[in-house]
Amino acid sequence: MRTWLEIDTKKAACNYRLFRSLLRRKTALMAVVKSNAYGHDLFQFSKLMVGLGVNWLGVDSIVEGEALRKTGIKIPILALGHTLQEKFAGAAKHKVSLTISTLVGIKALKKYNLKFHLKVDTGMHRQGFLPEEMPQALKILKQNKIAPENFEGIYTHFASAKNPAFPTDTRKQLALFNGAVELVKRAGFTPLTHAAATSSAILFPETHLDLVRIGIGLYGLWPSREVAASFAEKLNLQPALSWKTVISEIKNLPSGSRIGYDFTEKLALQGRIAICPIGYWHGYPRALSTVGHVLVRGQRAKILGRVSMDMIIIDVSKIPNAAMNDAAVLIGQPGKAEITADELADLSGTTNYEIVTRLNPLIRRIYR
Repeated sequence: MRTWLEIDTKKAACNYRLFRSLLRRKTALMAVVKSNAYGHDLFQFSKLMVGLGVNWLGVDSIVEGEALRKTGIKIPILALGHTLQEKFAGAAKHKVSLTISTLVGIKALKKYNLKFHLKVDTGMHRQGFLPEEMPQALKILKQNKIAPENFEGIYTHFASAKNPAFPTDTRKQLALFNGAVELVKRAGFTPLTHAAATSSAILFPETHLDLVRIGIGLYGLWPSREVAASFAEKLNLQPALSWKTVISEIKNLPSGSRIGYDFTEKLALQGRIAICPIGYWHGYPRALSTVGHVLVRGQRAKILGRVSMDMIIIDVSKIPNAAMNDAAVLIGQPGKAEITADELADLSGTTNYEIVTRLNPLIRRIYR
């Protein structure tokens, strides 16, 4: 293989147990495996989590949910994203619960015997019923004689629960959500309640409710710098993913040699360069041109020039024993040195979420 990902199952299991330890016994845990399990492989990671005892799986689409059902997974699955009405029948057939966030969606439920979760917009203003829309939504449910057992859950999502220094907005959202839940209970429904994702599960225990949805934390990544700064010494999150490629070619070049597209970098001294057969098509950010590093034989090698679609050029002048077919680590810790998804994110002006979820799904994932 020219490039591959390695997933450490022991580290993922430690992350799972860590979040279990934060919850009350009666609070269920959903593993959020959308976006190809944050780049870790939808099928293999879901199977791992089910084996560890997770209660729910959270996917983005009905397509992902149906695919998991076809692998034999039987635990509850919730599609968190939008589902086209023509897919409702498939959701009922495969027993995948749907997120309903509009009055149009509620009206469509009448035709199908399927489980659903209402999403409440408590301030983020993405999906969800505004609090003032809840009475109308409940009225339609009553009029259409929706089976109470099909109203499986009600949930919201926090917009800014990633900084322990600023809890006010999260608590306001929780209060609005609790108000919506109270309306639902008065109408005679008793759905599961859930609001917390990784950061709020760590920072705000009062948000745990009946279920928590853990995504980025299960993969061993922190949801924000602020959460990491406050809890890294207390909670040992372990990144489960490593990304590797190989050195495909090595060249000795004289001083003054210009490198890559547009000759954006020039060697000040005589140097030794290596080529690695990965690029932005694989998910390695073009923004890492001239500033990123990889690890070769435990030492840092700087990216030279532009990141290409399928290749990068690295400086191995100070790694004299580097050779063709050596492994080059793009993310991971092969020894004392380490390159993290957070480092790539900081240099690229993005987040660790984007770094891992944009890893090309065609790259082979090896579970160890």
